[in-house]
Amino acid sequence: ELRDLARGIHPAVLTDRGLDAALSSIASRCTVPVSVEVDLDERPAQAIEGIAYFTVSELLQNISKHAQARNASVDVWRSGSRLMLQVTDDGRGGANPAEGSGLAGLAERLDAVDGILAVDSPPGGPTTVTAELPWRR
Repeated sequence: ELRDLARGIHPAVLTDRGLDAALSSIASRCTVPVSVEVDLDERPAQAIEGIAYFTVSELLQNISKHAQARNASVDVWRSGSRLMLQVTDDGRGGANPAEGSGLAGLAERLDAVDGILAVDSPPGGPTTVTAELPWRR
C-alpha cells in the first residue's frame, strides 16, 4: 500500500470500498486519534475520489509532523456538485499556505481541477482545512 501511495496510484481499499474505508485506513495510521465521518450517497468520479484521498492523506501527515495535536477529525460530504472535505485538529495552529509550505502545493494541485483549499489556522489553534472539489460523475 505504501508503494502505491508513493507512486500516486489508487490504493486497493479506495478502488474496492470507497472513500469511507480508505480514509478510515489512513486515519488509523496517524500519530493522533482521528475520527472519520463520510456522508456520501454515491461515489464521485474516480479521479476526484483519488484527489480527495491524497489530499486527506497529506493533511493527516501534516498533523502528525507539525500540529502537536491531541485529536483530529475528517469530514466528507457532498454539497450540490461539489465534494467537500474538512480536516480539523486541536494543535498549535499557525499553518499558512502563503509561506510556501506543502499546503501551497496542495492548493495548487486542487486548483488544477477547479478545486479550492481554505486554511483557517490561528496561532494557538485549532486548524481547520476545507477542500472543495468538483463532483464530476
